[in-house]
Amino acid sequence: MTNKCWHAAAMLVFVAITATAQQSPAIPVDTAAMDAHLRFLASDLLEGRAPATRGGKLATAYIAAQFQALGLEPAGANGTYFQPVALVGMTPQPTFSWGRAGSAPESLAYRDAFVAWGERPEADISASGEVVFVGYGIRAPEWQWDDYKGVDLHGKVLLMLVNDPGLVDSTVFLGKILTYYGRWTYKLEEAARQGAAGAILIHTTESATYPWEVVRGSWSVEQFKLDQPHAPSIAFAGWVTEASARAALTGAGLNLDSLSRAAARRDFRPVATGITASVQIHSALRRVESENVAARLPGGAGGGRDPRLASQAVLITAHWDHKGIGPAIRGDSIYNGAEDNASGVAAILGVAKSLTQLPRTARSILFVATTAEESGLLGSEAYVQRPLVPLAQTAAVLNLDVTNVRGATRTIGALGRDRSTLGPVIAAAAQAETLTLEAKPDVRGSFFRSDHFPFARAGVPALSIFAGDDFVGRPKGWGEEQENVYNQQRYHQPSDEYQPTFRYDGMAQEVRVTVRTARAIANDVAMPKWLPSSEFQRPQP
Repeated sequence: MTNKCWHAAAMLVFVAITATAQQSPAIPVDTAAMDAHLRFLASDLLEGRAPATRGGKLATAYIAAQFQALGLEPAGANGTYFQPVALVGMTPQPTFSWGRAGSAPESLAYRDAFVAWGERPEADISASGEVVFVGYGIRAPEWQWDDYKGVDLHGKVLLMLVNDPGLVDSTVFLGKILTYYGRWTYKLEEAARQGAAGAILIHTTESATYPWEVVRGSWSVEQFKLDQPHAPSIAFAGWVTEASARAALTGAGLNLDSLSRAAARRDFRPVATGITASVQIHSALRRVESENVAARLPGGAGGGRDPRLASQAVLITAHWDHKGIGPAIRGDSIYNGAEDNASGVAAILGVAKSLTQLPRTARSILFVATTAEESGLLGSEAYVQRPLVPLAQTAAVLNLDVTNVRGATRTIGALGRDRSTLGPVIAAAAQAETLTLEAKPDVRGSFFRSDHFPFARAGVPALSIFAGDDFVGRPKGWGEEQENVYNQQRYHQPSDEYQPTFRYDGMAQEVRVTVRTARAIANDVAMPKWLPSSEFQRPQP
C-alpha cells in the first residue's frame, strides 16, 4: 500500500475516534484543586522533590493519597499505588584539567567553566586521554552522515558540539528541528559505542537551547542511574563553556570557529587536537529505591463493547521529581520545580478527577506519575522494562510536562502529532474546546526529552501535550516571549517557584483536551498506529 493510500485509510479508521472526541459531554475541571496540588508540591517543605529524599517521599505519598481520594484503584506492586524503581545516586565532586602535551595543563573551575559526572556507578573514576574533536559526534546512515569515518577512538576523550548540523545548514537533517542525534544523550551513547574514555560537550545557549545556569544546576546535583547491569559505557561525561573550549583549542593552535564550520560538512573527519585531558571524579554513592505512582480507572465492558478492551489501557503520565537541593543562586538552593513539573502532576490529578466524573470508557485509563525524569527519563524507562500493562496492550501514552499557568490560549500543542494516527484525534479534541492544534517545528528536540519518549522507542504511540503560545488577551508574540523568559531565567533553577499570579484557565484547557483525547482512544476498537514515515513502529506480536 502506498503512503498516500495508507494515510487515507488511517483517516477513515479514525473518523469515529475524532467524532467521539468532539461529541463527548462537557468536561468538568476543578482549577482550585489543581492550584492546591501545585502549591503543595512546589513548597520549600518538599525540598525540590529529588528521588529518594524526604521531599520526594512526601511527594509520592501525597500523589498516592490523591489517587485514593478519587477512588482510583492501586495499580502498583502488591496492591499499592507504588511501582518500585531501584536507583544508584551519585553526587559528583570532579576535577578537570587539560592542555597541550608538554605544557602545563589548565585546571578549570567546577560549575563556572565545567561540570562532569561518572557514567558508571563507581565511587572513584580517574581517566585521561588525548582529546579528539569529533564534530557533532553523529553516525546516522539514513542521513548519509558519519562524523567518525572509522577512526579508532578507543581510550580517547571526545570533544563535540551539541545539537545537529541542521542548526547551521537547513539542507541537512531536519534543519533547525532538532533530531535525536542532536541530543546529548545520543552523543554519549555513540561515544560508548566508539570505545571512548569520555565525552565533553561544548555548551552554547543556542545549540543546547538553554543557558549555562541550567547546565551548572542540573549536573552538579546528585545524578541517578537505574540500578541494573549496564552495557559498556564511557567512564565520564561533562560540559565545558564555549570560552573554555575556545581557549584550550587556541592554545593547541586550533580555531573553534573553523572546526565548527568543518563539522557542518559531510566530509568532516575527527581532528586530533594534541590536547590531553585528565579528570578525577569522586562520587558519594547510594543505592536507593524510588517509585512511580500508579493508579487505574478500570475500563467497562457494557453497552456491547468488546470485553477484551478493558484489559488494555491508555496511559497518562507526568513526572513528579525535580532537582532537589543544589548550588545556591541568589541565596536560594531549593530547586522547587513549580512549572517543571508540579504543574504536570496538578494537571494529571485534574485529568483523573474529570475522568472519574464521566461515563466509563471501554479501555482502562492508567495514571503514572514517574520518578527520576530529570536524571534521564529513568522512571518511564523502568516502567517500559517492567510494564504494569503489557506494552502490546497499551493503546497510547499521553504525557503532561510543564503545563500552562499563564492563561487561556487559542492554540494547543502536541509533540508527536505528526508521527502517528493520534494526530487527528487530538486535533478533534482541541477543536471541541475551540482550540487549534499548533504545527510549530520542534526546534528544541522536546519530543526526546520527556517521559513519553521511552514508550515511543518501545513502539507505543505517544503524545506530549503542551500549551500553545497564542494567549487570549495578550499581544502577538507574548507567549513565545514568556517561554523564552522561563527557559532563560527559571528552567532548572531555584526561581521555578509557585507564584500567586499563576492562572489555571489554560491548564484547564490542557486537561479538557487530554480527557477528550484519552476517552476517544479508550473507546475506539482500533489501536493507534505509527505513520509509515515515523522512526518508531510497534513490535509485531
